[in-house]
Amino acid sequence: MSRHDQLAEAPQPDLWNSASRIRPPRPHFHGHRERLRERAVAGLSALPDYELLELLLFRSIPRGDVKPLAKALLARFGSLAGVTGASEADLRTVPGVGESVALDLRLLHEATLRIGRGAIGKRPVVTSWSQLLDYVKVALAHEPREQFRVIFLDKKNQLLADEVMNQGTVDHAPVYPREVVRRALELSASAIILVHNHPSGDPTPSRADIDMTRQIAEAARALRIAVHDHLVVGRDGVASFKALGLL
Repeated sequence: MSRHDQLAEAPQPDLWNSASRIRPPRPHFHGHRERLRERAVAGLSALPDYELLELLLFRSIPRGDVKPLAKALLARFGSLAGVTGASEADLRTVPGVGESVALDLRLLHEATLRIGRGAIGKRPVVTSWSQLLDYVKVALAHEPREQFRVIFLDKKNQLLADEVMNQGTVDHAPVYPREVVRRALELSASAIILVHNHPSGDPTPSRADIDMTRQIAEAARALRIAVHDHLVVGRDGVASFKALGLL
């Protein structure tokens, strides 16, 4: 038998089956979702913000590694509250955020607002002041433009309505005292709390804020409507006109 025939009859390696058994390397995040879910079941409070955000993103993005996106969102908006409070347009500026992610984050923000509104809706505001402060911070602390809201109260100081009276620019929202008072009369409100935000983050009242508040208070007083307070909301906190002696 020739050398060529011997080589032809020798067992050859099964290259096809060998290749089929080669597995591509697993991605570094393999199993991460399952591990994170297990940790979440053991206790959500121990998770850092970026991992809570990852858990939320799992629902919008069913496969893949969402940790980089969670961290990018926090870096862009500064905090978990900043992420959920961001507008859809601003959220979509972050690479990887599509319609479903933006919608889910906005849904979380709206649900938080409604929970907060419910906490102050069935008791006199004066006995749920801390809940009111939490509510206005969620509603306004991360708004990119100035917004002026009025909380209308009945004679028992319970919530009648919380309405946006005007939205403006990054540093100004025009307010007309007659419109505030007219709406209070329409709702048969006995008292109001004025609320607006400073997108700069600093809640310190400006001279324009002080002048405008005095004009509203004078117009309301003539119709026996009390102005309990004016709250200025910023990322750095909430300033109360009453606590500052400005009202």
